[in-house]
Amino acid sequence: MTNVFDRLTGQRAVAQELTDAATAARVLASRLDAGPPAPAAADFDVAEHDDAELDASVLDAADFDSPDFDAPDFDSPGFDDPIFDGPTPSPVVVPRASMTHAWLFTGPPGSGRSVAATCFAAALQCQHPDVVGCGECRACVTVMAQTHADVRHIVPQGLSLSVDSMREIVQAAARRPGTGRWQIVVVEDADRLTEQAANALLKVVEEPPSRTVFLLCAPSVDPEDISVTLRSRCRHVPLATPTVADIERVLIDRDGLDADAARWAASVCGGHIGRARRLATDPEAREQRDKALALARAATRDSTAYAAAEELVKSADAAAKAISAERDEAETEEMKTALGAGGTGKGTARPPRGTAGALKELEKRQKSRATRVGRDTLDRALVDLAALYRDALVVSMGAQVTAMHPDKAADIAIPMAAYASPEQLLRCVEAVLECREVLDQNVKPKFAVDAMVATIGQVMRSN
Repeated sequence: MTNVFDRLTGQRAVAQELTDAATAARVLASRLDAGPPAPAAADFDVAEHDDAELDASVLDAADFDSPDFDAPDFDSPGFDDPIFDGPTPSPVVVPRASMTHAWLFTGPPGSGRSVAATCFAAALQCQHPDVVGCGECRACVTVMAQTHADVRHIVPQGLSLSVDSMREIVQAAARRPGTGRWQIVVVEDADRLTEQAANALLKVVEEPPSRTVFLLCAPSVDPEDISVTLRSRCRHVPLATPTVADIERVLIDRDGLDADAARWAASVCGGHIGRARRLATDPEAREQRDKALALARAATRDSTAYAAAEELVKSADAAAKAISAERDEAETEEMKTALGAGGTGKGTARPPRGTAGALKELEKRQKSRATRVGRDTLDRALVDLAALYRDALVVSMGAQVTAMHPDKAADIAIPMAAYASPEQLLRCVEAVLECREVLDQNVKPKFAVDAMVATIGQVMRSN
């Protein structure tokens, strides 16, 4: 039997924590199904107890009133359950085995934030009586395939998540689950929430429905990635970057790749499993990486700097269009079919009213998504470039640190370390990071990259 948490690479502690929480969630769900019992006055006097002492069975899902509340371990020896007429328990703190209504998964790109959230959603809905997240029941299969009726995945199609889309999700989240135990909302890339969208989400997270669970994914808990107030209402689950050995094993065992190709891709992917898979199987991805790293040498000469910068931007746009084209075509055909295109019989000659507007709105969303994919592709190239300057800086300082681009050490990193001082290399890293920041402010990519190569050229020629 394959557990859903087996999909998490190098995250054993996280998998155990989520398994324990999903186990506690089953107990809580059964209590919600049974309804709150009415305790006898002789056994329990509300006036004589603080709110923190009230059991979840008395307060109707009191676990959800605070993200810091830790449910008792109902399977621990000596625990007396008030549902079965036992004495009222004293507060029991089990920090990592409790359930709460809002979770925040953080980690660098490729660490598996959205995968961890989806696996947790499957474990919460799992129907197996003995195994949490069995991976084989109908609930686990449909959640992992993102087709479960009570699990909604919110993925930004453009550069941000708008308040209108978030309000629709908030309204849907208030409904009771139809087939599963919980109504679950998975918000991927929660760092792309606009301020208004974050406020709309915060309101329902602060006053959650008893059957709703929110799973947010963001790069970090930094206020630039997620608001401080929203973060404070969530239980934080940090994910670590998978090791090279873990990624190599996944590429060989799951994808059936050649050992040499898997080893190379794992060593240069920056801890991103999906990118390692693309580098190992897609020649265009390897070409895009080579163009980004070649900019380090081209930027030192005016005759090649701006041509290389323009080529990098164009290649990022081309890659984004290639990624989006196939999906856009399928979506457009699906929309036309849903609106009656290709039908036969009376009344099918003319499209129904509103067809043009629906297609125009779809085209607008596709254009926004293509822009986002292009920015993400260019950002990945800039991260590669910054990592190359970092490798040269490591060589220059004589530090014993694993290189981010070991295959470029002899060709670029070592000669660059001999040519430039550590201060110059550090300034080049800062120039690349500044370029990423201005791109986040919607500066045109061509202008941002041109400014970056101009700065790098001035720094490298300052000897």
